[in-house]
Amino acid sequence: MTNIHPSAVIDPKAEIASSAIIGPFCVVGPDVKLGESVELVSHVAVAGRTSIGAGTRIFPFASIGHRPQDLKYKGEPSTLEIGSNNQIREHVTMNPGTEGGGMVTKVGDNCLFMASAHVAHDCILGDSVIMANNATLAGHVTVGEYAFLGGLSAVHQFVRIGRHAMIGGMSGVEADVIPFGMVIGNRAYLNGLNIVGLKRRGFSRDDIHTLRNAYRLMFAPEGTLQERLSDVEEQFKDHPVVMEIVAFIRSDSSRSLSTPNGA
Repeated sequence: MTNIHPSAVIDPKAEIASSAIIGPFCVVGPDVKLGESVELVSHVAVAGRTSIGAGTRIFPFASIGHRPQDLKYKGEPSTLEIGSNNQIREHVTMNPGTEGGGMVTKVGDNCLFMASAHVAHDCILGDSVIMANNATLAGHVTVGEYAFLGGLSAVHQFVRIGRHAMIGGMSGVEADVIPFGMVIGNRAYLNGLNIVGLKRRGFSRDDIHTLRNAYRLMFAPEGTLQERLSDVEEQFKDHPVVMEIVAFIRSDSSRSLSTPNGA
């Protein structure tokens, strides 16, 4: 294949699409699958049972698919699945799953991982997620589509981050973040809705107005959260964006919920 640099080290058992591009000094292991038009720019190391979807581009010194940073990992045949058209920048690390977490780490399509971002074992990421420089996910984290994680943020293991949520830079996230929510601080607290992100993604004025009203009721000082949640569920039952938040909060979780500071 003329689009593989002669200095690259490619195991003959690797499955590489004919249109894939592998630059200088890359290393590709035997159980790796590279889709059409995948590009490893240079000095990229891809190992393990890793599949990378079409059009994904990986930049120098990224470490993809090497064994998890988990002392419980005993070499089980877990996988890392990366979708299509992702941008994975310099020094990014992504690890496969473990027996304790479903055996798979999964990344969606059209995501951007800026320099030195980390996706740990058993994480599940939706489409169009952005992780800024040095943003890190511990094991077993789930991230909904279009979520944005600011630079130097850190997410605790088993935390859930809802769709269109925003994590402020340098935030330490220990609790679940509702869809459309925005958290900041160390330790992070809920600081309203991600209004800018909602506008950028084309949510209507009515949807944003409804979300604001539901948010105020959901996190009002009166009553318990469960009581307020029942009120929201009854008052906004015909509004899917609000009911998505309700369903997220009612779902089983090993973590607590991010709430406004002082709530």
